[in-house]
Amino acid sequence: MLAMSEINCIKTLRNEKGLSISAVATAMKVNWRTAKKYGDGEQLPQEKLYIKKGMMYEEKWGEIVSDWLEEDLKVKKKLRRTNKKMYEDLQSMGFKGSYRTVCNYIQEWRSAEDDELSKGHERLDHPEGEAQLDFGTMEAVQDGEIVDVHALVMSFPASNTGFAVPMPGENLECFLSGLQQLFEQAGGVPISIRIDNLTPAVKKVRKGDTEAELTEAFRHFQNYYGFQVQVCNPESGNEKGHVERKVGYVRYNFFSTPQSLET
Repeated sequence: MLAMSEINCIKTLRNEKGLSISAVATAMKVNWRTAKKYGDGEQLPQEKLYIKKGMMYEEKWGEIVSDWLEEDLKVKKKLRRTNKKMYEDLQSMGFKGSYRTVCNYIQEWRSAEDDELSKGHERLDHPEGEAQLDFGTMEAVQDGEIVDVHALVMSFPASNTGFAVPMPGENLECFLSGLQQLFEQAGGVPISIRIDNLTPAVKKVRKGDTEAELTEAFRHFQNYYGFQVQVCNPESGNEKGHVERKVGYVRYNFFSTPQSLET
């Protein structure tokens, strides 16, 4: 099967440059049927998505290591954690896997980072004063029953700082009240806040060149505190990956998995 870059090239030569099927086949050094299939086909073949399995992906350990690796990118190499140090720190947190498991995950993470850079995908630049915001659902025991806690988390990628406040829900009242409490925790208001399409904040999601439309209540709140808002593109969690990792950090460090309530 051809690589996606080759398939895109075939479609460009056929549909944008206007080459004949024979000319495309000659230029791309493929047979006529292949050029016809991809040049005139309406749909591109879908790449298979492989679900990664194992304790590093199915449990909290992978997120923890990824967070450490992200932190280490901000410091000098001699100050970064070694693989052995990460393994020992994981063990102190209850990790039961092997040293090799951790090393394999770290190698895979670094390879993925290198691939992104080689494709020209630069890391997002996060200036000081820029924050990211998101809700995360945790489980806690209250009055003998398991209940959901909606933690509103705000993080600052430039300094790797994070703040969180538990709320009973994710409605407008909880959202704005939680934001006020986060500003108090942080000791000030961020210059800008990056959010996804949170219902209390976004009335109409962005599409293409069309900007997202904020709810009236959130727009008044924004004007009062004087911060800027950046709304992520739909289904683009990587644009606020820092706060998503902080949500995981809060979940795994402050909300333990509830045990059976039977005594």
